[in-house]
Amino acid sequence: MNDARGSSSTASVATAVQVRGLRVRRGKNMVFDGLELDIPRGQITGLLGPSGCGKTTLMRSIVGVQRIEAGTVSVLGSPAGTASQRLRVAYDTQAASVYDDLTIRQNLVYFARLIGAPRRDVDRVLSEVGLAAYGHQTVASLSGGQESRVSLAVAMLGAPELIVLDEPTVGLDPLLRAELWAVFRRLADAGSTLIVSSHVMDEALRCDRLLLMRAGRIIADTTPDGLRAETGADDPDAAFLALVERDAAAHPREEAAANVHAQQRDGTVGEPGLSRRQRRAAGGGGR
Repeated sequence: MNDARGSSSTASVATAVQVRGLRVRRGKNMVFDGLELDIPRGQITGLLGPSGCGKTTLMRSIVGVQRIEAGTVSVLGSPAGTASQRLRVAYDTQAASVYDDLTIRQNLVYFARLIGAPRRDVDRVLSEVGLAAYGHQTVASLSGGQESRVSLAVAMLGAPELIVLDEPTVGLDPLLRAELWAVFRRLADAGSTLIVSSHVMDEALRCDRLLLMRAGRIIADTTPDGLRAETGADDPDAAFLALVERDAAAHPREEAAANVHAQQRDGTVGEPGLSRRQRRAAGGGGR
């Protein structure tokens, strides 16, 4: 189900990501069946929706680590996952991407060497995420918020053009969340493109553009102001629920299938399947 509009030769210079006709199956479940979307350059695009709606699968497709059945994903003008994107695209997963027994600085030096980033980047990213004074501490000694910032620092090595962040603020208190979003805004203002996933709807208001997902579908491609105008709701949770109800009425069969899948997932996936950040948020510890 390839779509010529997603080829690298036609990718707009103003577009960081083009997805055309994307089909992804996980086990017996069809996650995406012909998904199409565009993500602009130089902005923060929020990928928002409930757990299990396909956010992580979409991000994995964008960075080129997800097996797809059909369709195309073009990133910065090239097919997702090509070698040329090694320094241009960064991905911070929900699971910790750093080594507990190394110091912050040792982690950054190691990953800088791994991707071929200049060593001076270590001091730069430490400063940008507010950890310059903590470089000598081991990751194991850090709080959850500090560890999240170390993972973000790793993603920022090499000054990537596209940074993909999978629920980077989960489990953090409001102050730490605000500090991380300030970092995201500085990166975008400097020209980077950020894709940030979340199931916390008030974070939608911090984004430039919003992709709201439900059951593997994009139910809205809008802006914070557009979301409020379209739904008549100032509260982002109320606005999202209004869109969900509208989408459910328009796609009753897909909604019924999504509910069955959610019940199966909730009945078979427990605490051991959660990421470290999610376990910490649930009060189960991080290690």
